[in-house]
Amino acid sequence: MKPLTAILIGAGDRGGRAYAPYALEYPNELKIIGLAEPNKERRIRYQQDHHISDENCYESWEEILNQETKIADIAIICTLDQNHFKPTMKALELGYHVLLEKPMSPDPVECIMMERAAQKYNRQFTICHVLRYTEFWATIKKIISKGDIGKVVSLQLNENVEVMHMSHSFVRGNWNNKGRTSPMILQKSCHDMDIISFVIGKDCKQVSSYGSLMHFKEENAPIGAPNRCLDGCPAEMECPFHAGRYYLGEGKGWAKKFTEDETNEGIIKALNETPYGKCVYRSDNDVVDHQVVNMEFEGGATATFSMCGFTREQTRIVQIMGTKGEIRGNMEENRISIFDFLTRQETVIHFDNPIGGHGGGDQGIMRTFLREIQYGNKQDSVSSASASVRSHLMAFAAEESRINQGQSINIDEYFTSLAGSVKS
Repeated sequence: MKPLTAILIGAGDRGGRAYAPYALEYPNELKIIGLAEPNKERRIRYQQDHHISDENCYESWEEILNQETKIADIAIICTLDQNHFKPTMKALELGYHVLLEKPMSPDPVECIMMERAAQKYNRQFTICHVLRYTEFWATIKKIISKGDIGKVVSLQLNENVEVMHMSHSFVRGNWNNKGRTSPMILQKSCHDMDIISFVIGKDCKQVSSYGSLMHFKEENAPIGAPNRCLDGCPAEMECPFHAGRYYLGEGKGWAKKFTEDETNEGIIKALNETPYGKCVYRSDNDVVDHQVVNMEFEGGATATFSMCGFTREQTRIVQIMGTKGEIRGNMEENRISIFDFLTRQETVIHFDNPIGGHGGGDQGIMRTFLREIQYGNKQDSVSSASASVRSHLMAFAAEESRINQGQSINIDEYFTSLAGSVKS
């Protein structure tokens, strides 16, 4: 069978780090033949890596999709959040199958419109909820589905963002301002809303939420701190977030996110010119640095989710309590335990070290997506748009609840109110 062909729209961050490498590792399954990327240096590098012709390399998604017919089987869309809707709608209209980075859109109405467009054009449309494709979560799902712990009564999930990841991505970085991108619960934690729904296997009926931006704001800046860390900050040796010390030290691997020149000179230049050199207390960030969400599911099961940017490691820790037993797991340790209430026996499962990002989910979603296209299994996709819209609505509703002092929101009523404004 010939490899499927794809165009990559947005080679930065996840597009280039998670999905494009699959074509190089598995050339018999996928070949990237077109590229739209505004960064010239990055565009040239990916063009060379994938041997893409000049005529199929563009700066913008408008150019690569401004054609009467499609040039590949698939469009992999990894632009920033607010630029998901238009290229996705155009790609579906042209007949592309679409793999779309999460979140679908910062606008819930646009999420519903994209789902309906995929149905209209009968296209495979998969959202990158990569956690579903990890051995860790897939195993938990199987244990619950088999009834090994009885009926799920309650689930608790903690997302430990890790403090320097918080400062890099959500204070200084691309997702620091919900007006330009998405609120934190959608951008970072729609993964979690989705995986909670996935393992419980029932519809969420209502949510409430609390959270705020507590620490990363100007009133907490050290006395005398300048706007940029390299401009002689007096707290350089006391502040864990000092950009120069971090990005030229243990955080040097993160520098590739904001400069193509990873020498010390190149990093210093970027820190003087980009938001990554700003004081974390004097940025224009407004997303929360901690948030909790309470959920009730069909049948009465409840779930609580906690996201916090002040943790030592980046991981997810889960506890699932059933009528016959309990599951506990830690993604960083890649380990789960199952405890049986009757036998009082604990079964511990250690998973092999995963290949690729997100616990192996990045590779898993690519492999599954391609096979679903080849074998025409569109409606049963593990993370199809239909499966994703409701978990996105959970995130949107949680943010609305947070803004309204924790007001409980009924998901069915929320969906009905949004669906009424969608053009047919």
